Amino acid sequence: MKFTKEELYAKINEMPIMPLFNHPDLEVSKAVVKACYDGGIKVFEYTNRGEGATLIFAELVKYIRQELPEMAIGIGTVFNAEEAEYFVSLDTDFIVQPIMNPAVGKVCHKHKIAWMPGVMTVTELYNAQQAGADIIKIFPANVLGTAFVKAMKAPMPNAKVMVTGGVEPNEENLRGWFSAGVTAVGMGSQLFPKDVLATKNYQQITEVVRKCVEIIGRC
Repeated sequence: MKFTKEELYAKINEMPIMPLFNHPDLEVSKAVVKACYDGGIKVFEYTNRGEGATLIFAELVKYIRQELPEMAIGIGTVFNAEEAEYFVSLDTDFIVQPIMNPAVGKVCHKHKIAWMPGVMTVTELYNAQQAGADIIKIFPANVLGTAFVKAMKAPMPNAKVMVTGGVEPNEENLRGWFSAGVTAVGMGSQLFPKDVLATKNYQQITEVVRKCVEIIGRC
């Protein structure tokens, strides 16, 4: 089942962690999504990177709709309107960008799905809001840091932001971001170390995700 924007935002509000993942093997991708689901995650971003990513995403959507019905699945690393329209045709629940392209926002608004553009300055964040983005991605977060989020919140206290890039699955890092005022965090390689994927130790991913869920519950 496809989720509305409101349903998606409710899921993020309930558990504000969004895993970001890409892998050329469909079975590995399925196992990782399932591990995150078992750990308590209900929103997942598959990134559009590398040859075959679109095919993997299309199959992943089918798998999630059938086997993990409470999981929302979106596509990341989308740059233009043509790509956005294509992923809408593959039934994506939302679109995430590393940049802010209003043309992608228009596609998302037309199809009534969530659009999360990426920004790095307060001006870009304001422009993204004006273009209709409800949750805006700050990227790369590890370059800007929690101080940027706190400073941005002074003139824009109602801005809803998700930080991506360098977010770590430990209490100090997560508490720092949420104390600064973020709405959600995106986590990639920190959740899925290469050695864990190589050994197919998916239970470890579930355990790390569960630990993050518990930490955020205390924030």
